[in-house]
Amino acid sequence: MLWLFPWTIRRIILNRLFGYKISQQARIGYSIVIPGKLEMLAGARIGHLTMCKNINLLRMGVSSHLGNFNWISAFPSWNKSSFIHRSNRDTSLIIGDHTAITHRHLIDCTDKITIGDFSTIAGNHSYLLTHSIDILESRQDCKPIQIGSYCLVGTTSVLLPGSSLGDYCVLGANSLLNKSYTERYCLYGGVPAVMIKEIPKDAKYFTRKTGYVN
Repeated sequence: MLWLFPWTIRRIILNRLFGYKISQQARIGYSIVIPGKLEMLAGARIGHLTMCKNINLLRMGVSSHLGNFNWISAFPSWNKSSFIHRSNRDTSLIIGDHTAITHRHLIDCTDKITIGDFSTIAGNHSYLLTHSIDILESRQDCKPIQIGSYCLVGTTSVLLPGSSLGDYCVLGANSLLNKSYTERYCLYGGVPAVMIKEIPKDAKYFTRKTGYVN
C-alpha cells in the first residue's frame, strides 16, 4: 500500500512506523524491503523489484547502490528449527560507502555478509551463499562472507560460506570462491578460485573517489 504514496511520504512512514533510519537523500524504488532494521545513509539507493526479507539488518553506506531484481533473504534468526549450534548468528547485510550491487543477484544472509567501501558486485546472477549442509554432521551450517574494500566481483560468480576477499582484489567472472583470502591487489579466478596474478597498485579502479564507474 505504501507504493501509492510519493517517496517523500513513504520515507516518513517507514521511519516513524518501522523505526527505520532512512536519510532524506536516500531513496527506495518500487521494491519490497522489510528487514528488522534498515539504515540508509545519504545518497543510498535501492532500485525496483528487489526483495529483502527475513534479515535482522540492512545497512547501506553513503552513495551505495542496490539495483533491480535482487533477492535478499535468510533463514530467520528467530526460527530455532535449524542452526541450533549457531545461536548467535547475525542475519545482516552491510554495504559500504560508494559500493554497488548491480541487478539480478541472489544474496543469502543466513549469516552476516559484509561488503567494504567502493566495491562492486558486477554483472548479474551471482550467488552469495552463507549456509549449506554439513555432510559430516548431517545438519545445516552457516558462516559469514566478507568482501573487502575496492573489490570487484565478476558476473555469475558463487561465494560460499566462510569465504572472503581481501581489499583491492578482483574475482573473475564465473568463479567459485570457497575459502578465505586476505592478500591485497590480487586477481582470483576459476573453480575453485585461486590467485592468478597480482594487480598493479596504481590501477585507477583502486584510487577512484566515487563509486559509480562510467
